[in-house]
Amino acid sequence: MARPRKFDEERALDAAMRVFWERGYEATSTQDLCDATGLGRSSIYNTFRSKHDLFERALARYLDAMTAVQTAVLDDAERPAADRVRALLANVVESETECRIGSGRALGCLGVNTVVELAARDPEAAAMLERDTLRRLAVYRAVMEQGRRDGSITSARGPEALARFLNATVAGLRVSSQGGAGRADLEVIVETAMDALVS
Repeated sequence: MARPRKFDEERALDAAMRVFWERGYEATSTQDLCDATGLGRSSIYNTFRSKHDLFERALARYLDAMTAVQTAVLDDAERPAADRVRALLANVVESETECRIGSGRALGCLGVNTVVELAARDPEAAAMLERDTLRRLAVYRAVMEQGRRDGSITSARGPEALARFLNATVAGLRVSSQGGAGRADLEVIVETAMDALVS
């Protein structure tokens, strides 16, 4: 009979995710993970097998949560598509403003941070990020198509191009915030993006 786990695995994943998000994969030590989760090394390795396995699970948890939040905003069929896109971008600004660390800079996006740090040399992480990007692009493309139908998105660009533009805008907001841009700067980016969608 298997021994029951004496800790909350979901809580440990959340704690590990936060450390990876703040420090990056390479700069996070096993001791950092022990300190954050309250687990000993043996518990971490017995449960997650390796630092890389724990990172992959934390990254998957983060990507699933972020994509679910974005999809919920964009699936609100009671509102015109352009209003949903604006709400999505406003949510990004809000979350970046709330998610400041001691330096005054935001944490950015764990997904974007991982692209920069690992995607070129970690095939597993790269594959996870690519799957997530394709999933988000499908949601973005659908809202652009709806915007064309309801008349709220009037750009001459096609839905695929606009979906990629929205994806780049969301990532750009997060990187800008991580670089120190304040709320007013981020709101200007949002307004400029919306001008491009409704021009």
